[in-house]
Amino acid sequence: MAEMAATPPASLPASPPRNLDEVMLAMDVVDTLRHQENLVSRELSEGDRDAQLLQRLREIYHGQGIEVPDRILQEGVQALKEQRFVYTPPGPSFARTVARAWVNRGRVGRRLLALLALLAFGWGAYQFGVVQPARQRAAEEQAQAERNRIELTERLPLALEQGHEDVLREAQVPAARERADRILADGKAAVARSDANGARQALNDLEILRANLRREYVLRIVSRPGEPTGVWRVPDRNPSGRNYYLIVEAVAPDGRVLSLPITSEEDGRTVTASKWGVRVSEATAMQVQRDKSDDGIVQRNRLGEKRRGQLDVEYQMPVLNGAITQW
Repeated sequence: MAEMAATPPASLPASPPRNLDEVMLAMDVVDTLRHQENLVSRELSEGDRDAQLLQRLREIYHGQGIEVPDRILQEGVQALKEQRFVYTPPGPSFARTVARAWVNRGRVGRRLLALLALLAFGWGAYQFGVVQPARQRAAEEQAQAERNRIELTERLPLALEQGHEDVLREAQVPAARERADRILADGKAAVARSDANGARQALNDLEILRANLRREYVLRIVSRPGEPTGVWRVPDRNPSGRNYYLIVEAVAPDGRVLSLPITSEEDGRTVTASKWGVRVSEATAMQVQRDKSDDGIVQRNRLGEKRRGQLDVEYQMPVLNGAITQW
C-alpha cells in the first residue's frame, strides 16, 4: 500500500507546444491534399487506409526536398476531414451587403459619380436643347400675337384710313379713286378676320398706288447712236407674223431716267427696267424708222406722257398692248 501511495499517478502525455511554422506547415498539407483531388477522393473515402495516405504525402514532400514530421501530416489529414481550414462564406444578410458595399466603395463611387455626371449632362442638354428653345418660341409667339393684336386693333386700321386719304388727295381720275376704295375694303375685311398679313398687303397696295399717282414722266423713244430705236420679233404662235416694238425710257421732269416695273409679254416676268420695248403696229414702227433715217435722230420722240394724279400713260402715237424687257 505504501509503495502504491509513493508512486505518483501516471498523467496523460501533454501535447507538444505548437509554433507558427507548424501551423503553417499543417495548412500547407491541407492545401496539398485539396490540390490532389483524385488522391483524396480515393484514399479518404476508405476509412482504413490513412496509412497509405500518409505514405503518399511523405513521397510528395520528399520529392520537393521537404521533410515533414508524421505528426504534422496526421494533423493535416485530420484538419482536412474536419474542414478546419476551409473558409465558409457567410450567408446573405444586411450586414454582409453593407460590408461588401464598403469594400467596393471606390469602384461604386466612381460609377455613381459617372452616372450622376451623365444624368447632369442629360438634364442640361434637355434644358438648353428642348426646354429653353420651347420657352423662347412660346415667348416669341406670344409677343408676335400681342403685336398682331395691337396692329389689328390700333395701327393698321388707322394706317389704312390714312393711306386711303393720301391716295384720294393725289387721284385726279375716277379709276384711281375706285381702286383706292377697293383696296381699303380689302384691308378692312382682313382686319375683321384678324388677318394681319392681309391688312399689311392692303396698306402696301395703297402706298404703291399713291406712288404711282405722284409719278410723272415723258415716255421717250430712244434714238442715241449705237442703240436700237425699234426691234421686231417672230411670235411663237404665229411664225409667219412679226411683232414690232419701240424702245423707250421714262424721263422725269428733272431729266432723270426712271426705273419702272415692266411685265414682259414673252415670259410673263416683271422686272424693274430703265428701258423697255412698247409694242406698236408695223405702220407706227415704220414711221419712226423713217423719222430716224433722215438724220439719225427721232424728231418726234415723245411716245406718251404720264401726268401726276393719273394712272396710265397718255400715248401720242397708237400702241398695242404688250411690252418686252430684253432684245
